[in-house]
Amino acid sequence: MNEDRDNDRQPGSGGPAQESPNAGLQATVADANVATSRKLGHSFTARALGVVGVTALVVVGSILGAAALSGASSSARPTNLKTVLTASHDASTTSPATITVTGTGEVEGTPDTAIFDIGVTTTARTAVEALGQNNTQVATLEQSLEQNGVLLKNMQTSSLNLSANTNSKGKVKNFTADDELTVTMTNLANLGAAIDAAVTATGNGVTLDGISFSISNQSALLAAARAQAMQAAHTEATQVAAGGGLVLGPIVSITDQENAGQYVYYNQSAPVASGAAVPVQPGQQQISVQVTVVYQLVASS
Repeated sequence: MNEDRDNDRQPGSGGPAQESPNAGLQATVADANVATSRKLGHSFTARALGVVGVTALVVVGSILGAAALSGASSSARPTNLKTVLTASHDASTTSPATITVTGTGEVEGTPDTAIFDIGVTTTARTAVEALGQNNTQVATLEQSLEQNGVLLKNMQTSSLNLSANTNSKGKVKNFTADDELTVTMTNLANLGAAIDAAVTATGNGVTLDGISFSISNQSALLAAARAQAMQAAHTEATQVAAGGGLVLGPIVSITDQENAGQYVYYNQSAPVASGAAVPVQPGQQQISVQVTVVYQLVASS
């Protein structure tokens, strides 16, 4: 009877609990879940700590880099306006201000040397005859010039031509020879007489192509012109500097240019008639010098 009651009692009806055959398996699974949760929790914690550590390093590095850049920028930049002005002043002292001016000086002198071209033209039936006659005439010309104070070394052949002359049909009629000398004469008092004598000795075949005058020694005149030019440049530079509240410092550079003018009288290939001494006037010759001067400028005291 008792055995029947025990057998009829259902599990969970208040009597002693009968163990389920899956209880051990459920406990094992639960334990495994707990262990896995703990393991995953530790893993998440480690990752979180790693991220925090990296973030902290980035932040610290940024702070240190900013501090370094700030220090470098501070050392590279002037710290105040006074420093900026001092730096600007130092730059200006290494490249001082300058002024460039041009001065001109002009003086006049009396020429003492004459240069002229004189020659002989001859025409003959043959080339040999034309050249032979021309040689004779040139020798006479040279002798006449020597007798009137022209040195042989101051005569130079500047042109020599021999050409055939033809008619309208192209047939040769005769030949012409031209011989011209460039003569330098320093005795201007005898210049007119020398030219007249040369024409008289040579005849109608003589030609005078031009004459020019010069001053053989220009040293004194150039010195006077340079002095004027430098004074003119200094005066102009002083006036400009004063207008800017400055004064002239030392000279940086000087450039000198000369220009000696000449009076030239031309009588292109015109025959010269014989007669009294040819009147020749040398006149006056202008000597000009131009200087370009660069001055330093300094503050007035």
